[in-house]
Amino acid sequence: MSDILHPPPPDRDLAVDARGLVKAFGTFRAVDGIDLQVRRGEVFGVLGPNGAGKTTTLSMLATLLPIDGGRAAVFGVDVAADPHRVRQLLGVTGQYASVDENLTATENLVLFARLLGHRRQRAYALADDLLERFGLTEAAGRQIKAFSGGMRRRLDLAASLIARPPLIFLDEPTTGLDPRTRGQMWDTIRELVAQGSTILLTTQYLDEADQLADRIAVIDAGRKVAEGTPEQLKAGVGSSTLHLRLAERGQTAAAAAVVERALGEAPVLTPEAGGLNVPLADADRAGDILIALRQAEVSITAATVRQPTLDEVFLALTGHHSDPTEEVA
Repeated sequence: MSDILHPPPPDRDLAVDARGLVKAFGTFRAVDGIDLQVRRGEVFGVLGPNGAGKTTTLSMLATLLPIDGGRAAVFGVDVAADPHRVRQLLGVTGQYASVDENLTATENLVLFARLLGHRRQRAYALADDLLERFGLTEAAGRQIKAFSGGMRRRLDLAASLIARPPLIFLDEPTTGLDPRTRGQMWDTIRELVAQGSTILLTTQYLDEADQLADRIAVIDAGRKVAEGTPEQLKAGVGSSTLHLRLAERGQTAAAAAVVERALGEAPVLTPEAGGLNVPLADADRAGDILIALRQAEVSITAATVRQPTLDEVFLALTGHHSDPTEEVA
């Protein structure tokens, strides 16, 4: 009872310490009791499909939405009690560009710097430095309306760094970008961490979380369903995955039944284009499955054993895929 009346103080060694976060819109709970503890100097990924509550969680931590339940602190500063100090500790890059399309890249960054209180000469020096860091020097004098999507995202991130915040929130920073530009953004994020920044990253891309995050919280329907390093999450669905490509797609159901009999339990199956992914607790069981398929006269064209992917982790935890094209319910 005393813990409820007098909750423990926030941990100042954590960049983010959130416990029991709740956000409701009418009777709908977009965030339903989420805990997040982000250590200083790490990339912490929040992974989930559209509508899972990722952006809402980030918005509460960034003081953009009021917290309906639970509590949160940024570097020990209470988000609800002292939002002004919290805003001084973080930079936010949202899903949509916050820059003015009618201004040039330099003019946008100078405007942000001036609003933060920098003198004119210092504002231009900051703008020049950030444009160089993000590979936008040659486009410095162009209006933003002529920028590609990737260039806008890089400029957005540059704008969020003008105040040199120790904590950076990136809300789906590579959504809609082509693979090459996504790779450039990943390199930029790694560089920020190497320079001492802490990153809280939301994403619906499994490969992005795998590439960047030191630890990952998987959320679905407003709740956290798992947390750990990518390796820990993968280990939770088995040490290996057997990927089977069938000679005939129509034999998928028959192959699934054979696999279930061979394993002695219903496996988590991921139907693909003429294939199945079968998580294995023991890689040696792959041979048993292949023998059973031959005996059942189910033909395969390829079989490989590899480590499980985050997609298989998400399917095992939630019962459905993390689909970047999924619509918000």
